[in-house]
Amino acid sequence: MNSNFWDKLAKPFFVLAPMYDVTDAVFRSVLSVFAKPDVTYTEFVSADGLASIAKEKLMRDLLFSESEHPVVAQIFGANPKNYANAIEIIASRGFDGVDINMGCPDSNIMKQGSCAALIDNPDLAVQIIKEVKNTTEKVFQETGLVLPVSIKTRIGNKKIETERWISLLLEQEPAVITVHGRTAKEMSKAPVHWDEIEKAVNLAKGTGVKIVGNGDVLDLKSAMEKVEKFGVDGVMLGRAIFHNPLVFADRFPSQEEKFAMLRLHLSLFQKYYSLDSEIRKESSFHPKSFALMKKFFKIYISGFDGAVDLRSKLMGCRNAEEALGILDSIKI
Repeated sequence: MNSNFWDKLAKPFFVLAPMYDVTDAVFRSVLSVFAKPDVTYTEFVSADGLASIAKEKLMRDLLFSESEHPVVAQIFGANPKNYANAIEIIASRGFDGVDINMGCPDSNIMKQGSCAALIDNPDLAVQIIKEVKNTTEKVFQETGLVLPVSIKTRIGNKKIETERWISLLLEQEPAVITVHGRTAKEMSKAPVHWDEIEKAVNLAKGTGVKIVGNGDVLDLKSAMEKVEKFGVDGVMLGRAIFHNPLVFADRFPSQEEKFAMLRLHLSLFQKYYSLDSEIRKESSFHPKSFALMKKFFKIYISGFDGAVDLRSKLMGCRNAEEALGILDSIKI
């Protein structure tokens, strides 16, 4: 896609939130087959790591399938120069956009000066955005590839500072700002301040910057209500996917569909991340622990007689091949 895809999306649009160790290339590929979001994001990837010897390992987090487009690579870090290197890698892999994470509240990440810590370091935040935009402009001049820059953030760090912070980000003219309606200190525990997200919408009027609302939206009906009430251009849904893997199709799956999704998920995990994966044989991509796969079993295996027993068997599996064997041995 060689244009700003955000401008081509019909409004309102609905986006899959980036979630660490959840929305990897495998799970996003499954969703793109069964219930495709309008936009997907990678898990966040360290710009500093991409500029270090850890680059090889991190490349697995920049995998995606063609069915995912438009797909955005999300990066984080505290060194503006390392963002330039990351953008060049992202552009070479064919992403449709790049997102700067300025909202993750993880204390270890924030201690590095990254993510939500940037809310209290506006000068560095501006430097980072400018470096990213300068590099995407360079990429366009050299290749013709448009990489619109978006930002995912919160309404403050220890206190609500929506007007000060969002106004600063708007001055940098990103394509999109996704606003999670909590402070970093509130994590995911406090009620979402959708009135503050609405404030961001009002601040953005006339700027051309799209505002995406994020926070505790569990279905598309609720998402549409947020659009109508608060005026956001789109809504990002994250944990909703654990309640309903077909949330972006606006319906609940049958158990047969859940089994089909799980089979595809396991097959793709084996292809992408196992020790003997097809991709690993052809490149230096690092494997992932099968233990990460186990968090998905409850999404797919629930709500029917024998579900608990089947989940227990799957949890005992050591690899995707064993789990697929168990699924093949039962009748649905």
